[in-house]
Amino acid sequence: MSVPYWRLSGFYFFYFATLGGFLPYWSLYLKDGGFNPVEIGELSALLVGTRIIAPNLWGWIADHTGKSLRIIRIASFFAALLFAGFLFADNYFWFAWITIAFSFFWNAVLPQFEAVTLFHLKNESHRYSRIRLWGSVGFIVTVLGIGRLLDSQPVALLPFAILALLILSWWITLITPEAQVINHGPASIGLMKIIKKPEVLAFFMVNILLQISHAPYYVFYSIYLKHYHYSATITGLLWSLGVLAEIVLFVYMRRLLKRCTLRAILLFSLFLATGRWLMIGWCADYLGLLMLAQLLHAATFGGAHVAAIHLVHLYFGQQHQGKGQALYSSLSYGLGGMLGSYYSGYYWELLGSRFVYSMAAICCSIAFVIAYIWVGRENTQNTAALG
Repeated sequence: MSVPYWRLSGFYFFYFATLGGFLPYWSLYLKDGGFNPVEIGELSALLVGTRIIAPNLWGWIADHTGKSLRIIRIASFFAALLFAGFLFADNYFWFAWITIAFSFFWNAVLPQFEAVTLFHLKNESHRYSRIRLWGSVGFIVTVLGIGRLLDSQPVALLPFAILALLILSWWITLITPEAQVINHGPASIGLMKIIKKPEVLAFFMVNILLQISHAPYYVFYSIYLKHYHYSATITGLLWSLGVLAEIVLFVYMRRLLKRCTLRAILLFSLFLATGRWLMIGWCADYLGLLMLAQLLHAATFGGAHVAAIHLVHLYFGQQHQGKGQALYSSLSYGLGGMLGSYYSGYYWELLGSRFVYSMAAICCSIAFVIAYIWVGRENTQNTAALG
């Protein structure tokens, strides 16, 4: 069966287009609604916090039923349905509960679709980055479009735009075929044995720290830029510049994987992430340096993410792939994102943005040391071994 390239790519396009509505502008929408930085941090933490539970629950069901795509379709439908509740919510209590309910389904979708994509690719996993780059394209389209829209229209229109994108994400899952998974029989190694390996524990800790460091960027970057009097259009362009750099990396990732080990890509990404957060935190008055910091998004997200997806594929194998991708999502984006959102929301006004971004840089420095010492070399060979 041939790889359904455009349908897989279409899902990534609409999923990350939805994220392009959230990351740059949801905090502005909440601020416009009267929420303070601590409340914005808490709501953002709830949004990612459900990733601690949801992906693991859905991953367990997917691996035991072999019906990953059916789970994706159900979760996508309820994510769109529950998000519509934001159109009627008018206080913190309702925002909190709708955020939990909506994100419980929405956060279940991507890890399972990553597994579906890798199952479709089989021994051609090096093609993953060419499919995933369409997610970055979708992100840019939404960020630029909504940025221009909000320069002339009220931010109250944002939930309507995000709801439309969620419906399109659900629609694309309906026309995507289920992957034919080869049954290898009983797993040769138990899940807990894999998780207890030092290099796997180190891998998860590195990604938790990396996502803790990204949280102030995801939650407060647009508010930060507005404080320095950058327009919504410039804000959208800066967000888009980072994702454009990520697309370029995805285009050349196959060549990079042939020349560099996954370990080397991960370490270099962590090193650049440290510098990126320091530039954002201390050089906000200099647009040129902010642009340079955004170009580093290619490494701090793109390079680190591709390395992580391949490492999960290697560590967990076919039998535990759904659970492995779910664990990666729940621990890094879930636990890491939640902790980062809480600390950045709490300290944003108390100690200032420079302190928050400096802490982000320290997290990446610690992650670099852990990865250098413990992320094993035996599983980080050039991806000629990945197909």
